Amino acid sequence: MQHAITIQDVRAASDRLAGVAHRTPVMRVRALDERAGASLYLKCENLQRVGAFKFRGAYNALAQLSPEERAAGVLAFSSGNHAQGVALAAKLLGIAATIVMPTDAPKAKLAATRGYGANVVLYDRYQVNREDVARKVQAETGATLIPPYDDPRIMAGQGTAVLELLEDVPDLDVIFVPVGGGGLLSGSVVAATAMRPGIRVYGVETEAGNDWWQSWQRGERVEIEVPKTIADGMQTTSPGRLTWPIVRDLAAGIVLVSEDETREALRFLLERGKLLAEPSGATPLAAALYRKAEIAGKKVGIVVSGGNVDMERLATLIV
Repeated sequence: MQHAITIQDVRAASDRLAGVAHRTPVMRVRALDERAGASLYLKCENLQRVGAFKFRGAYNALAQLSPEERAAGVLAFSSGNHAQGVALAAKLLGIAATIVMPTDAPKAKLAATRGYGANVVLYDRYQVNREDVARKVQAETGATLIPPYDDPRIMAGQGTAVLELLEDVPDLDVIFVPVGGGGLLSGSVVAATAMRPGIRVYGVETEAGNDWWQSWQRGERVEIEVPKTIADGMQTTSPGRLTWPIVRDLAAGIVLVSEDETREALRFLLERGKLLAEPSGATPLAAALYRKAEIAGKKVGIVVSGGNVDMERLATLIV
């Protein structure tokens, strides 16, 4: 089956991002290795521009817009990190941006998105479909919609994180990647399986938002209610139309972590690794620490996807 992106698309995205996105470090923390019983390699996308991997896909998408599309502006809907990624990419490229965000999005993400110069339109995620809100705004403005994950340009851009990880650590056995809509996971598994055939790439999500896990069990996309989970980046309701077939065909599986396991991973990463992750970004570490797949003695990549969390909320997460 032909997929929406190939390794060539990921490499082309890497070229566009060169000198614009940070090449984030890969870090080691001995205490985490001992706890997991494996050698963990943390790809620190919490240190990426806007504090998350989302900048990669956003910039890759906006950089490919036509002059006419740039003049009309861009539109995005997001709980936070995609919003910031599009807002900053638009600022760098001189494009006007409107972002549709939920009223309960983390304050830090709202403030940052506005700080990059974007116009923010708020909605209630439990009462209104964000895509409906976005379509209304698009009809009024004529802006180009930049989806958060179901877009080949976004998927290829996100995959550059794991492309870099495997360039730095080419002999990894396993990679854990957080999954919301699947842009990061689909791009990652395309990059990983092309660069290291036989590697096992697992998507990680919380038990409260297990649309991918259910879909994996059934072999088809499953839709759930908006999940109530501390991992706000995972409050999607179903796998993406374009991301799902790639993950289904190339990934090793989907694993689940609990809210408490996610909290513990976040705290352990902060205390022992001195790295701040948001809950979604801590789920891959939780999967390793609680051995959700066979990793004993293996070299394991951990994609710490983001670090945007309000300090007030952080205090409630690590008590």
